[in-house]
Amino acid sequence: MKSRIICVVNQKGGVGKTSCCLNIGAGLNNENRRVLYVDADPQGNLSTALGINTDNQNTLYEVLRGQCTPKDSIINIDDGLDIIPADLALAAADLSLANEPGKELLISEALLPLKSDYDYILIDCPPSLGLMTLASLTASDEVFVAMSPEYLPTRGLAQLTDTISVVQKRLNNRVHISGVILNLYDGRRKLHKEAAAAIEKTFPNATFHTKIRNSVAIAEAPGFHQSIFDYRPSSHGAVDFGALVAEIIDMEDAIHE
Repeated sequence: MKSRIICVVNQKGGVGKTSCCLNIGAGLNNENRRVLYVDADPQGNLSTALGINTDNQNTLYEVLRGQCTPKDSIINIDDGLDIIPADLALAAADLSLANEPGKELLISEALLPLKSDYDYILIDCPPSLGLMTLASLTASDEVFVAMSPEYLPTRGLAQLTDTISVVQKRLNNRVHISGVILNLYDGRRKLHKEAAAAIEKTFPNATFHTKIRNSVAIAEAPGFHQSIFDYRPSSHGAVDFGALVAEIIDMEDAIHE
């Protein structure tokens, strides 16, 4: 199958974006898809969640600076599951690459020689609309917006969609929102039901049917450097992410027609 490059994004923190990226990738790998994570967040939370030690290790920052090849930065996690990690050095990218011609294309160029090796490339974006997010959008075919069903994350969607529209016009006409993930959902709360309905109305063809219920196990799993499937395979979190992954796989036939 043709590689799907997907950035998982929300400029607001605290919505579980990294846990979504982590567990989607693990779930896809469980379904025999070859997956590459790209940690584009200077906080390096995805790398930390996977137990990656970046001491004396090439990261995305070295790749973008041209100090190593993309393949030289890849760390294997499991059979068919790899990562290009990140750490705080990436925080300097906005300044150190500010005068670099075509800086928004750097991640796209880095991923080009890797596409044939993977079915999915998942980019975990920082909680901002800075250079790393713009470069990730420019490199991607699809955008998954991870969000909690509350007022402030919903309000920020307009700014994000405006940014994606600019990227479509100027840098990458392929990129589009193909999935909105309702995360940290509590069906007992009226606010969550109302926010979910509003999001589904705004993105009727992109909002995933599966809602990821608020789960202690999902929050705990990264502390043990595990996905929810390894940490608590019978938990609500594993059931929900399993259903979400099934929806993502169901999209493959339509995308590759």
